[in-house]
Amino acid sequence: MSKIHVTTTINGDEVEYLCDPRETMLDVLRDRLGLTGAKEGCGTGDCGACSVTLDGRLVCSCLMLGAEADGHEITTIEGMATGEELHPLQQKFIEYAALQCGICTPGILVATKALLEKNPDPTETEVRYWLAGNLCRCTGYDKIIRAVMDTAAEMREAS
Repeated sequence: MSKIHVTTTINGDEVEYLCDPRETMLDVLRDRLGLTGAKEGCGTGDCGACSVTLDGRLVCSCLMLGAEADGHEITTIEGMATGEELHPLQQKFIEYAALQCGICTPGILVATKALLEKNPDPTETEVRYWLAGNLCRCTGYDKIIRAVMDTAAEMREAS
Protein backbone atom coordinates (compact mmCIF):
# COMPACT_ATOMS: atom_id res chain seq x y z
CA MET A 1 0.00 0.00 0.00
CA SER A 2 1.31 3.45 -0.79
CA LYS A 3 2.14 5.94 1.92
CA ILE A 4 0.68 9.44 2.18
CA HIS A 5 3.01 12.43 2.42
CA VAL A 6 1.90 14.82 5.17
CA THR A 7 3.20 18.32 5.92
CA THR A 8 1.94 19.72 9.20
CA THR A 9 2.97 21.83 12.16
CA ILE A 10 3.45 20.03 15.45
CA ASN A 11 4.19 22.03 18.58
CA GLY A 12 5.23 25.00 16.44
CA ASP A 13 7.62 23.08 14.20
CA GLU A 14 6.97 22.17 10.57
CA VAL A 15 7.02 18.40 10.25
CA GLU A 16 6.83 16.07 7.27
CA TYR A 17 6.18 12.35 7.42
CA LEU A 18 4.89 9.43 5.41
CA CYS A 19 2.06 7.40 6.86
CA ASP A 20 -0.21 4.54 5.97
CA PRO A 21 -3.69 5.85 4.99
CA ARG A 22 -5.22 3.85 7.88
CA GLU A 23 -2.71 4.98 10.53
CA THR A 24 -4.08 7.04 13.41
CA MET A 25 -2.59 10.36 14.44
CA LEU A 26 -1.80 8.78 17.80
CA ASP A 27 0.30 6.09 16.12
CA VAL A 28 2.04 8.69 13.94
CA LEU A 29 2.88 10.81 16.98
CA ARG A 30 4.17 7.91 19.05
CA ASP A 31 5.70 5.55 16.50
CA ARG A 32 6.89 7.82 13.68
CA LEU A 33 7.66 11.08 15.48
CA GLY A 34 8.71 9.86 18.95
CA LEU A 35 6.16 12.07 20.74
CA THR A 36 5.03 9.58 23.35
CA GLY A 37 3.16 11.91 25.71
CA ALA A 38 -0.27 11.11 24.26
CA LYS A 39 -1.31 7.66 25.45
CA GLU A 40 -3.62 5.02 24.05
CA GLY A 41 -6.02 4.23 26.81
CA CYS A 42 -9.00 2.89 24.88
CA GLY A 43 -8.50 3.39 21.14
CA THR A 44 -12.16 4.39 20.80
CA GLY A 45 -12.18 8.06 21.86
CA ASP A 46 -13.76 7.36 25.23
CA CYS A 47 -10.92 8.05 27.68
CA GLY A 48 -9.15 11.23 26.50
CA ALA A 49 -5.64 9.92 27.22
CA CYS A 50 -4.65 10.68 23.61
CA SER A 51 -5.99 14.27 23.59
CA VAL A 52 -4.22 16.79 21.36
CA THR A 53 -5.38 20.01 19.76
CA LEU A 54 -5.93 20.36 16.03
CA ASP A 55 -5.97 24.02 15.00
CA GLY A 56 -6.86 24.84 18.62
CA ARG A 57 -9.72 22.33 18.82
CA LEU A 58 -9.49 19.44 21.28
CA VAL A 59 -9.50 16.05 19.54
CA CYS A 60 -8.79 12.42 20.38
CA SER A 61 -5.76 11.49 18.29
CA CYS A 62 -6.83 7.82 18.31
CA LEU A 63 -9.90 8.79 16.23
CA MET A 64 -8.02 10.96 13.75
CA LEU A 65 -6.03 9.65 10.81
CA GLY A 66 -2.43 10.81 10.53
CA ALA A 67 -3.13 11.93 6.96
CA GLU A 68 -5.80 14.35 8.24
CA ALA A 69 -3.10 16.50 9.85
CA ASP A 70 -1.90 17.69 6.43
CA GLY A 71 -1.88 21.49 6.43
CA HIS A 72 -3.04 21.75 10.03
CA GLU A 73 -1.47 22.57 13.37
CA ILE A 74 -1.23 19.93 16.10
CA THR A 75 -0.29 20.65 19.70
CA THR A 76 0.62 17.82 22.06
CA ILE A 77 1.64 17.67 25.70
CA GLU A 78 5.27 18.00 24.55
CA GLY A 79 4.40 21.49 23.30
CA MET A 80 3.05 22.78 26.62
CA ALA A 81 6.28 23.71 28.38
CA THR A 82 8.57 26.41 27.07
CA GLY A 83 12.00 24.81 27.19
CA GLU A 84 12.60 23.86 30.81
CA GLU A 85 9.85 26.21 32.04
CA LEU A 86 6.65 24.32 32.81
CA HIS A 87 3.27 25.68 31.77
CA PRO A 88 1.38 27.00 34.83
CA LEU A 89 -1.03 24.06 34.61
CA GLN A 90 1.83 21.58 34.73
CA GLN A 91 3.29 23.36 37.74
CA LYS A 92 -0.06 23.36 39.57
CA PHE A 93 -0.60 19.66 38.85
CA ILE A 94 2.70 19.01 40.61
CA GLU A 95 1.88 21.35 43.52
CA TYR A 96 -1.56 19.81 44.03
CA ALA A 97 -0.39 16.22 43.43
CA ALA A 98 -3.10 16.08 40.77
CA LEU A 99 -1.67 12.99 39.12
CA GLN A 100 -0.87 9.47 40.07
CA CYS A 101 0.02 6.85 37.47
CA GLY A 102 0.30 9.46 34.68
CA ILE A 103 -1.55 7.69 31.87
CA CYS A 104 -4.39 10.25 31.80
CA THR A 105 -2.33 13.28 32.85
CA PRO A 106 -1.08 14.41 29.42
CA GLY A 107 -4.61 14.33 27.97
CA ILE A 108 -6.06 16.15 30.95
CA LEU A 109 -3.37 18.83 30.74
CA VAL A 110 -3.94 19.34 27.00
CA ALA A 111 -7.71 19.47 27.58
CA THR A 112 -7.55 21.96 30.45
CA LYS A 113 -5.11 24.18 28.56
CA ALA A 114 -7.59 24.22 25.66
CA LEU A 115 -10.37 25.11 28.11
CA LEU A 116 -8.44 27.99 29.68
CA GLU A 117 -7.57 29.36 26.24
CA LYS A 118 -11.29 29.46 25.39
CA ASN A 119 -12.55 30.41 28.85
CA PRO A 120 -10.00 31.94 31.24
CA ASP A 121 -12.60 32.15 34.04
CA PRO A 122 -14.40 28.80 34.14
CA THR A 123 -16.67 27.73 36.96
CA GLU A 124 -15.96 24.44 38.69
CA THR A 125 -18.97 22.97 36.88
CA GLU A 126 -17.56 24.09 33.52
CA VAL A 127 -14.18 22.49 34.32
CA ARG A 128 -15.85 19.23 35.32
CA TYR A 129 -18.01 19.29 32.19
CA TRP A 130 -14.99 20.02 29.96
CA LEU A 131 -13.07 17.10 31.49
CA ALA A 132 -15.98 14.66 31.22
CA GLY A 133 -14.21 13.00 28.27
CA ASN A 134 -10.97 12.44 30.21
CA LEU A 135 -11.11 9.40 32.42
CA CYS A 136 -8.82 8.82 35.35
CA ARG A 137 -8.86 5.60 37.34
CA CYS A 138 -6.46 6.75 40.05
CA THR A 139 -7.75 10.08 41.38
CA GLY A 140 -11.09 11.41 42.47
CA TYR A 141 -10.64 14.44 40.20
CA ASP A 142 -10.81 16.87 43.13
CA LYS A 143 -7.09 17.66 43.07
CA ILE A 144 -7.23 18.07 39.30
CA ILE A 145 -10.17 20.49 39.53
CA ARG A 146 -8.48 22.50 42.31
CA ALA A 147 -5.25 22.70 40.28
CA VAL A 148 -7.15 23.94 37.20
CA MET A 149 -9.19 26.48 39.18
CA ASP A 150 -6.07 27.83 40.92
CA THR A 151 -4.18 28.02 37.62
CA ALA A 152 -7.05 29.92 36.01
CA ALA A 153 -7.10 32.43 38.88
CA GLU A 154 -3.33 32.95 38.75
CA MET A 155 -3.30 33.32 34.97
CA ARG A 156 -6.09 35.93 35.14
CA GLU A 157 -4.15 37.89 37.79
CA ALA A 158 -0.97 37.79 35.70
CA SER A 159 -2.69 39.17 32.59
